[in-house]
Amino acid sequence: MPIPILMPALSPTMEEGNLAKWLVKEGDTVSSGDLIAEIETDKATMEVEAVDEGVMGKILVPAGSEGVKVNEVIALILEEGEDAAALEGAAAPSPQPSPQRAEVAKAEPERVRGPGVSAPSPAPAVSDKSIKASPLARRLAAQSGLDIAALSGSGPNGRIIKRDIEAAAKGAVGLPGAAAATAEIIPFAPAQAPQELGIQPGTYDEVPMDTMRKTVARRMTQSKQQVPHFPLTVDCTMDHLLTLRKDLNARTPEGEDAYKLSVNDFVIRAAALALKKVPDVNVSYAGDKRLLHHHADIAVAVALEGGLITPIIWQADTKGLQEISNDMKDKAARAKSRKLLPEEYQGGTFSISNLGMFGIKEFTAIINQPHGAILAVGAGEPRPVVIEGALSIATVMTCTLSLDHRVVDGALGAAWLKAFKAYIEDPVTMLL
Repeated sequence: MPIPILMPALSPTMEEGNLAKWLVKEGDTVSSGDLIAEIETDKATMEVEAVDEGVMGKILVPAGSEGVKVNEVIALILEEGEDAAALEGAAAPSPQPSPQRAEVAKAEPERVRGPGVSAPSPAPAVSDKSIKASPLARRLAAQSGLDIAALSGSGPNGRIIKRDIEAAAKGAVGLPGAAAATAEIIPFAPAQAPQELGIQPGTYDEVPMDTMRKTVARRMTQSKQQVPHFPLTVDCTMDHLLTLRKDLNARTPEGEDAYKLSVNDFVIRAAALALKKVPDVNVSYAGDKRLLHHHADIAVAVALEGGLITPIIWQADTKGLQEISNDMKDKAARAKSRKLLPEEYQGGTFSISNLGMFGIKEFTAIINQPHGAILAVGAGEPRPVVIEGALSIATVMTCTLSLDHRVVDGALGAAWLKAFKAYIEDPVTMLL
């Protein structure tokens, strides 16, 4: 019988996406690994590969379709020896996860790894290419410590897919994140009609929320509901940093090795080094355990039209200012054109949100789960300060650290801010 092509889940939290473009047409021969479609998620546009081979028999969801649910059948592939007659009645309703599995999927924090990050107790069988499993299923199995060879697949031809891993993880005991996955999610308040809110007809325009805005709304609501935020604020003088930045930028070479350091590059570097100095802040909550991360993988908020995304500077603690700067500029540019890969914005261990370029003096950011903390950076501006008992003027930047108080206490947060402030105020130490 024809093989159904399902709308893929391109990230652990994806629930729906837009089918932007088909790269094949009906009647084309496709092989495993061929690019067949472009899918727009809430964060990026990605090309999708075929996992089976045959002839594209029927495209069920046309290009340009929006809000296509994950696991919905979008096309049918004819196997060898089948013809168009096999398509009759083949477009059956696509399999959907049970409500219980869907709830686990919504509650499970993102734990997608990036380059150089070790998976917790990976199952040896995951690397066995003879097992029929999607790349996402293999990755989730490795992260959960599941033996993928011991699982049964519910996908086409017995292929192991995401929902099979979720079902197995639900019954597992002691897995990283198991307690978090079963935590209660408080639902959104029911939508109210504008009239119920006291808003008069004709005084507003209704703008539907797109996939990105819905995702941001859901994740921020869950974070504020589930995570006990604990903010700490410190002022950092940055005149030495600005002088060093100006001096280093004046020394930039020409050609491919050219660079232009920003204040944000110094902030990323200082945050990463502070996480190495106070490693207990580089942590994630996982139910009955804390996950202490080996490297400082810094997620930096980048504003997009209709939402935001957090590209990650992987192992920022091992990178110099120039490498951080070039990496950040590249990812920020591709983020704004929605060309980032999921592994470039999913995961990480710590977040930075910098609104200083918008003139914001001070603010408190919402923690980006499963990170244990997020740093909110305000604008550097001239302020009166007392230096050695005398009143003076200095450029001051206010930074607020929001902690997940389940895993990071106030004293630890204060120790981290002390280390961060020292790097900002004496930036030459970042070069050592």
